[in-house]
Amino acid sequence: MGRWIAAVQKGFGKKLIRLHAWNAWLVALLAVTGLVLVGGFWREILGEVRVWVRWLHIIGGLALLVPVVYYLFLAAKHWKRLSDKPGQKFNVIVVMVLLVGWIISGILLWLLRQVGPAVANSALFVHDLLTWVGLPYIIYHSLTRTAWLKDPKKRTIKQPVTVEKTITDKSGTVVAASSPTAPSPFYTRRTFLRSAIGVGLAVSIGPTFVRWLGSSLTSGGTWEQVAASNGNKMIPDPTPLKSSAPPIGGGAQGEFRVYTVTPIPNFDNSNWDFKIDGLVDKPQTWNWEQFLKLKRDVQVSDFHCVTGWSVYKNTWEGIPLSDFLKAAGVQSSATMVKFYSGDNVYTDSLTLDQAQMKDIIVAVLHDGNIIPADLGGPVRLVIPQMYAYKSVKWLNRIELIAEDHVGYWEQRGYDKDAWLPKA
Repeated sequence: MGRWIAAVQKGFGKKLIRLHAWNAWLVALLAVTGLVLVGGFWREILGEVRVWVRWLHIIGGLALLVPVVYYLFLAAKHWKRLSDKPGQKFNVIVVMVLLVGWIISGILLWLLRQVGPAVANSALFVHDLLTWVGLPYIIYHSLTRTAWLKDPKKRTIKQPVTVEKTITDKSGTVVAASSPTAPSPFYTRRTFLRSAIGVGLAVSIGPTFVRWLGSSLTSGGTWEQVAASNGNKMIPDPTPLKSSAPPIGGGAQGEFRVYTVTPIPNFDNSNWDFKIDGLVDKPQTWNWEQFLKLKRDVQVSDFHCVTGWSVYKNTWEGIPLSDFLKAAGVQSSATMVKFYSGDNVYTDSLTLDQAQMKDIIVAVLHDGNIIPADLGGPVRLVIPQMYAYKSVKWLNRIELIAEDHVGYWEQRGYDKDAWLPKA
């Protein structure tokens, strides 16, 4: 074992250079793919390609284990070289904490179905926090440190260097003399580049981090901010039941993240209706005024996204799905319930047995407020026992069908049965 470690440590300096380079490329890959996965703009542009981006992000995260584990075999020798350099020791500790934290929290998010929403939420917060705090630092360190190590004249561990010159006296005797090298300039080009990179990262990423931190440590504000810019113009507003305002759940705890695969549609009374049709005895269509006259119930439930975030204790008000099915009269040949989004792209489905769950609601209010367009209003489906990609936004049609139907994201790699883990 000792011989093997010695062989690994051979060429120590060059291997550190390669580790820095690989680490920089992997972190850059993870940064780009991570921002694409989070950004609503890229979700709309990429569509189903997002599934492949997600897998690329996961593979990149697992690949990050390689330089981390490899460095462990070099760590003892590296640590010894840094014995009189506490600043660089601190840097090594920070980078290793960031990398290990990213890997562990990323694996927990990857294993969301096994660990459950509570663990995934904590892992997502840690993953995001390390990203906003650590990403600028680690990119800065990787880029500048790689360039630093590649220049033998600027390595941390230097050998004394002298300039040899030959002097001949009047008698012809050769005298060897040496002089010290000239001191390095106080502010080098490398120092300027490092400073420029640092300032650029701080200016570009700093404000975004502050906004993320504020939204992560508070609850309730995000919904009101989104509702204030609601693009829907539905008249009149629904009048909430007494148990909705104030909400019996006490108010939602957490932050909704806006995800969409299409541009967010906007509706008014002239371009919105709601229908149930297909294999039913009584197909029906409602305009907005008629829809608001339907009897509504109120429920409190948690909302879990398959990407790892949750919003707890939501008070939803709307019509139970089972009431629609009962009123329409489901025909015996029907086996599936298909849901259509008003974006004219997104669909999903439940089996007829799944659709009978009492807590599935066609919601028109959240915590006593209208549901804004960004979050799926004016009407959205809510299925508390499944991950949120089953809860179709901008819901405007329910169809009973005899054949199987695979939903938008399920066609692109998501599980058809989106059950939450058993508590």
